[in-house]
Amino acid sequence: MNGLHDLAERFYRWKYSEYPVTASDAGRHDDDHRLADYSPAAVDARRRALTAFGEEFRALDGREADADAAADFRIVAAALEREDFRHTVLRRETRDPQLYVDECLNGIFSLLKKEYAPVPVRARAATARMRAMPVFLDQARSNLTEAVGLYADLAIDAVDGAGALFTESLAILDDGSAGEGARALSQVRDRALAALQRFGAWLREERPRMHHPVAMGREAYARLLRDVLLLPITPDEVVSLGESELARARAAQAWMTPAAASFTPPAAPRNQDEFLAGYEAHTDGLVRFLEDRDILTVPDDIGPFYCRALPEAFNPTAPGGFMNPPGVFDADPAGFYFIPTYDPAPVNFFLRAAIEDPRPILAHEGIPGHHLQISLANRHDNPVRRYHDDAVFMEGWAFYTEEMLERCGLYAGRPDTRLQVMQLLRMRAARIAVDVRLATGDWTFEQAVDYFATEGGLDRDAARGEAAGAAAMPGYKIQYLVGKWQIERLLGRVRDREGAAFSLRRFHDRLLSFGSIPVSIVETLMLP
Repeated sequence: MNGLHDLAERFYRWKYSEYPVTASDAGRHDDDHRLADYSPAAVDARRRALTAFGEEFRALDGREADADAAADFRIVAAALEREDFRHTVLRRETRDPQLYVDECLNGIFSLLKKEYAPVPVRARAATARMRAMPVFLDQARSNLTEAVGLYADLAIDAVDGAGALFTESLAILDDGSAGEGARALSQVRDRALAALQRFGAWLREERPRMHHPVAMGREAYARLLRDVLLLPITPDEVVSLGESELARARAAQAWMTPAAASFTPPAAPRNQDEFLAGYEAHTDGLVRFLEDRDILTVPDDIGPFYCRALPEAFNPTAPGGFMNPPGVFDADPAGFYFIPTYDPAPVNFFLRAAIEDPRPILAHEGIPGHHLQISLANRHDNPVRRYHDDAVFMEGWAFYTEEMLERCGLYAGRPDTRLQVMQLLRMRAARIAVDVRLATGDWTFEQAVDYFATEGGLDRDAARGEAAGAAAMPGYKIQYLVGKWQIERLLGRVRDREGAAFSLRRFHDRLLSFGSIPVSIVETLMLP
């Protein structure tokens, strides 16, 4: 096993060195001054390195491995396959303008989210990254030989919203001095933002000539399910699962609506500060409920969880906000959830749900969801389990907690919140068909938006954002519901096996002890 663990340690760290913005998010800050290199020479070198890792992995002998070792072999195989899939199928360097816009935006945002170093240190890193952006975006123009029009539209939207990130948000790195560093930051910021705007203008100009399809095709999607995500189901079976859960959610909404309609909820927050503070304040109650009902163990040293406003630049593909967990290299154990800006009369479904009762989304993003699960995974002493980040497990667990808490009685007396949980289920179930049908080429983007609006019950803006997210990250939107289904199936099988000795706390604690690895592998470890 030492050989496999050594290979895994080097492979995962190599990935962080190749993608320095991802490394910044993960709490590794030695390359905070860099952006990723997508020059043809760098991309070719990356492919050669991946080939060498694959050859080294195949030379290892795992035939006589025990269950834990066999699981690690399968996890590393999936990790290598994911990188190969990125290069051979997704080909974002040549197809997706969002890759370059996101690198610029996240390159700055990753330095602002946490006070991991003094302001001058982070300001120098931001200056270096912004100084690299004009050349980086020139390289993007050369690379995008098979650009997808829809991806260009989303990249343009992100560029249009980037101004506030480069002005208002970046202002936190202004220490008030008039020194050379402050002047350099200001000058480079203006040039970087201008370069982004020129890139957006270029995309608009080239957009009529971008006719390449979004779809990867059915065969490639089946490979993604089988070899990358280690899911023992076909694309059509994934769609059937989504349709079944969609029907259940809509029926439950019909049953719950009369009680919810007659319920008077608490007063809405008065402003943004009150909204965010109220959001965070519910965490203590969630932790007490988990302990009182013997549902799950929350260690005392789990870091704090904060709610912050979502920067406008990230609205196009993250209409519901997004989670920034504690990174695997982070000394700071805090996690953040970035939520859309407060509106007392919201149209956005996610914001409306958060105002009515923030607990379902807070549970998903915080405790017992992502913040707790990822914090525990970061502590694993096995590098394979510590570094791997299987989103089927991660999103499946967070989504599982929503209905689990409802069934365990957290929302007793709040029919509106129970209805919200079913709407969240309905929306996630609608994601399934959209993800599969867009990726296989069965649907157009507008058909996907219509499906989210009619079947998913979303407003038009949220429907478009959800469809955009599915198009931008094929295979990601299915992971919530498929992972939840796998966890529920495993829960039932463990309960049947243990009978009267079954403990929900023990099941959950053990489930979270394996790290963020595929549920199909967790099942082999929990049910040998």
